[in-house]
Amino acid sequence: MIKNEIGNLIYKFCQDLFFINRSITGDGVRETLKIISKKINNFNIIEVASGTQCLDWVVPEEWNVTDAFVKDENGNKIIDFKSNNVHLLGYSHPIKKTVSLTELNEHLYSIPKMPNAIPYITSYYKKNWGFCISENEKCKLKDQNYYVEIDSNFKKGSLTYGEVLIKGKSKKEIVFSTYVCHPSLANDNLSGPVLATFLAEYLQKLKNLRYSYRFIFIPETIGAVAYISKNLPNLKKNTYAGFILTCVGDNNNFSYLSSKNGDAVCDNVALHVLDNLNIKYKKYSFLERGSDERQYSSPGVDLPFCTVMRSKYGEFKEYHTSLDNLDFVNPDGFQGSFEVHKKIINIFENNYTYKSTVIGEPQLGKRGLYPNLSTKKTHQHVQDMMNLISYSDGEKTLLEVANEIECPIWDLYPILDKLIKNKILKKI
Repeated sequence: MIKNEIGNLIYKFCQDLFFINRSITGDGVRETLKIISKKINNFNIIEVASGTQCLDWVVPEEWNVTDAFVKDENGNKIIDFKSNNVHLLGYSHPIKKTVSLTELNEHLYSIPKMPNAIPYITSYYKKNWGFCISENEKCKLKDQNYYVEIDSNFKKGSLTYGEVLIKGKSKKEIVFSTYVCHPSLANDNLSGPVLATFLAEYLQKLKNLRYSYRFIFIPETIGAVAYISKNLPNLKKNTYAGFILTCVGDNNNFSYLSSKNGDAVCDNVALHVLDNLNIKYKKYSFLERGSDERQYSSPGVDLPFCTVMRSKYGEFKEYHTSLDNLDFVNPDGFQGSFEVHKKIINIFENNYTYKSTVIGEPQLGKRGLYPNLSTKKTHQHVQDMMNLISYSDGEKTLLEVANEIECPIWDLYPILDKLIKNKILKKI
């Protein structure tokens, strides 16, 4: 494989989707999901009508934007939605008005401590209008009148989400959920949907999957609430483990956010991968949650979800600003995240329980499993083999054995194949 081959493809797909204006509803989400549907077989796009009661929430009106800008007295556009869609306060109502600098400032948002960054701000559930601007540009504004135009519209439309179920032998599901509701922000959140797309493509090429895999592409919070409201019985019955995919495109150290209890199978698998790849990562507890793990783990839902990220949302300075752009994510970051989640998937597929068929210690030499020459490497190989045999008691899973003998589970796969072929171990 060419170095970062998958990472380069994921990054290119991120570039393709980056400039689409997404929000919690609207045509930007539909356009994004339609493009994704061309890469994933049997991808379903679902609409939930505005006004639908979803648990304790109600699906809001659909919002779309044609244009938005602010002009000075000379007709120069000093803020232009079409140059950067982060400029517009999310869910701004339409307006055509000449305002003073004083009134305009009441509707401008900037970050004084980050003078070059445009903040990303929304007002989903309270009608407002506004623009986001860098502090440097805001300081240049002169005391004059400005013409403000926001060509947006609200309608009783719908909220849109997408999903695909990749069926395995078991109806038990490994769920990957990601959100598709931010405009041109690369790590949070576009990196999640593009990684999810390539993971789904990877799984659809595999045969004889053990588990079923569900990928959900939703607007954050309200989309998760709507999805859970429509699918709670199935989620409760079939979800074996769940993962939120977000902030997976930068090349900083990894982050891990635990499930509510911290000891679900998703936690055990994720931590085994992170610990045994010898990569630096930071642990966060469920108390530090902030994405859709809130919804999947909320009271009465209580599903086992954790998150493996690069830089955690809210923890990197570029978060929710225009600096979270295509320069912040890169092929290396995507490649690493793909490999980590691929290993997570492979653990689920291989984590069976095994039992020794031989009473006492088996004679490895007569089966050609004991090396003729003893080196440090062959000694470790034999030690791992004997440990695997010793701890395969018909009760411990392969992952539990791997943790017990302090060996990466993927190092045990080829050893296990030899032991099964020689009828020393059998699958329970």
